[in-house]
Amino acid sequence: MSVVHQSGDDLQDEPGSVEAFSGPTVLRMLLGHQLRRLREAAGITPDRAGYEIRASRSKISRMEHGRVGFKERDVADLLTLYGVTDAAMRDQMLALAEHANSQGWWARYDDVLPDWFETYIGLEQATSLIRTYELQFVPGLFQTEDYARAVTLLGHRSAPPEEIERRVSLRVRRQQILSRPGTGPRVWAVIDESALRRPLGGLDVMRAQLEHLIEMGQLPQVTLQVMPFDRGGHSAAGGSFSILRFGEPDLPDVVYIEQLTGALYLDRAVEVDHYREVMNSLSAEAQTPADSERHLTKLLQTM
Repeated sequence: MSVVHQSGDDLQDEPGSVEAFSGPTVLRMLLGHQLRRLREAAGITPDRAGYEIRASRSKISRMEHGRVGFKERDVADLLTLYGVTDAAMRDQMLALAEHANSQGWWARYDDVLPDWFETYIGLEQATSLIRTYELQFVPGLFQTEDYARAVTLLGHRSAPPEEIERRVSLRVRRQQILSRPGTGPRVWAVIDESALRRPLGGLDVMRAQLEHLIEMGQLPQVTLQVMPFDRGGHSAAGGSFSILRFGEPDLPDVVYIEQLTGALYLDRAVEVDHYREVMNSLSAEAQTPADSERHLTKLLQTM
């Protein structure tokens, strides 16, 4: 299953803990990838594997893509079916299954967090590189609290104030990955000028947001580029997207495309390659980071 359309975790965050920084989402992906490799090496079909654990072919597919939790009994039965008899290997994979069923910190926001976005946060927390193109808004990892509040109100106009604040708190909490010592991701963002000229929350809020963007662009792990109006049309004019890369070599890149009531997650190589080419083109067409900083400063002076 190369396209997953989803619609509408409290691990102990010990410093240095692999689970604390990877989170259950990526642990599920790692375990799923290993199970798929073992199944294919044993010549077992997904239908046969599903029958062995009293489940369907689609359940095996979801397990192998890390989209669901794992029952340790199911993992043990699959390992037996695949001919895995080495005790150390079985213990390692069963322990991985146990950790993969834990909850990330974002579980405490389940009252305002849709399932389709919960998957993204889990992936985001474990990335080594995030490349993103944004057409309408400043990327979530770079938003000030006031700007995030204005964006949240656009999509939840009738929500009570306490719910809005919960959603804003979630967005701010996500940003902590940028200050995680030695383990945070590199973020490479191309922002369309239209997002920078849309004064969400009013001029004061937008001025503060532009100032914050300039500061973020100076971080060593951040590359920030502006796609100005004078570039005309470009290959990603149709919408925003992100490409997530992970430190674990066994995991494929994932393309994330957000929609109004759900999201697409693409991991098939041909699709990821296409979006990677588009992102490379955008990065070449956009202003350099230095020119982008000057552009942001000029915009700030005109507000």
